[in-house]
Amino acid sequence: MSSPVWHPFTQHGLGEPIPLVTHASGALLHTADGRTIVDAISSWWVTTHGHCHPRIMAAIAAQAQRLDQLIFAGWTHEPAEALARELVALMPLTLTRVFYSDSGSTSVEVALKMALGYWAHRGAPRHKIIVMEHSYHGDTIGAMSVGARGVFNQAYEALLFDVVTVPFPAAGREQACYDALQTACMADAAAFIVEPLVLGAGGMLMYPPAVLAQLRAICAAHDVLFIADEVMTGWGRTGTLLACEQAAVSPDILCLSKGLTGGSLPLAVTMASEPVYQAHYAPDRSKMFFHSSSYTANPLACAAANANLAVWREEPVMARIATLAARQAERLEALPGAENKRLCGTIAACDLPGEAGYLAAAAPRLMAAAREAGLLLRPLGNTVYVMPPYCITEAELDLVYRVIDEAIAG
Repeated sequence: MSSPVWHPFTQHGLGEPIPLVTHASGALLHTADGRTIVDAISSWWVTTHGHCHPRIMAAIAAQAQRLDQLIFAGWTHEPAEALARELVALMPLTLTRVFYSDSGSTSVEVALKMALGYWAHRGAPRHKIIVMEHSYHGDTIGAMSVGARGVFNQAYEALLFDVVTVPFPAAGREQACYDALQTACMADAAAFIVEPLVLGAGGMLMYPPAVLAQLRAICAAHDVLFIADEVMTGWGRTGTLLACEQAAVSPDILCLSKGLTGGSLPLAVTMASEPVYQAHYAPDRSKMFFHSSSYTANPLACAAANANLAVWREEPVMARIATLAARQAERLEALPGAENKRLCGTIAACDLPGEAGYLAAAAPRLMAAAREAGLLLRPLGNTVYVMPPYCITEAELDLVYRVIDEAIAG
C-alpha cells in the first residue's frame, strides 16, 4: 500500500519518488536508503545555521522539561516575553509590539487584519490593499488574495478579495511602479504589502534598495500603512538581518517567520508600530484584536527562537553570510549558459533556457537529476535558485553548482 500522506505542492499522480529522510546535520540530509543529500534550499528557506543546530536543539529539550504549551489569551510565559523584548530591541525602532502566530502565511493574515482594524478603529475605514505584481505571501485565503493570481490559486478565485496591483519595478520601468502606487495611495488605500528586495516564489525577482526606499516614501506621504513581508528575506538571506535595512526603511508592520527559530520549529511574529497597537487599545472589548490560534507563542518554539537569537548575538553569523554571499557570486558568475543571473546576499538565481513559467517542464527534470546526484533543489519553473544554510561547505557548494551546470548543458 502506498503512503496515505498527501504532500504539499506535489502531484502524486506523476508517481515521482519521495525520499524518506531519517536525520540531518549542517547542510546535509540523510535518507533511509543510506544516501547523503546536500540541502541547497534550506528546506524551503527556513534552515539558517544548519539542521539540528546543537544550541537550538538543547534549548528545545530543556524547555520541554518545563512547559510544553500554554493558552496565550490572557496568559503568558517567559520564553515569549524574553523573545518579544529582544525582537523589539533588534528590529527597527518604530516596531514596538509583537504578535505571535504559527507560520509566514498566518503572519501575513495577522498583518492584513491589523491594517484593516487600524483604519476601522480610527473611524475612517479603508479597505483596499495594494500589492506588487508577481508577489507571493502564502497559501491561506488572505495571503493568497494579496499574492499573484495564477496556477497557485485559480481554483480558489471565488474566495479571494480584490486588491490593487502595481507593476514589478523591473530595471528601467521603476517609474511605472511608482506612478501606480501613488495613484492607489491617493485613493485611500489601507496598506501596501511587499516582499523587500526579492520576490521569492514569484521567481526570485530582485530590485534594488533605492526602489524599496521610494516605495516606502510614497506610502508615508499618503498615510498608507507599509507592510514588509520579510518571511523569506529576513534573518540574513539578503546579506543583512532584514532586507529593509539596506533601504533604511522602517515598516509600519513587519512579518517574520522561517529563520526566526533557525528553521527548527514553526513560529511567526507580526511586529507593529505603536499607532497600530494603540488603534486597538481601548476599554471597549469590541475593539480588541480578534485573532489567535491554539498554538500562539508555543513555549517550545519560543525557546528555539531565543536560542537562535543567542546564536546571532554570540557567533559570527554575519561573517558567515558575507563569505557565503561571495562564494555564491563566484559560482554563479562561472555558470555558462545560464540566463538572467542575479544575486542578493546569499540568494543566487538564474533562468534555464527555454520554456518559462511555474509549470515549465525543466523544473521536474532538474529536481529529479539533482535528487539522483545527492542534491535537494526545487526550481521555480525555469528559475533555478540556491539558498543554502549559512554553514554549507565549499565542497557541498561545488556539488550544487556542478549539478546546475550539467543541467544547463543538458
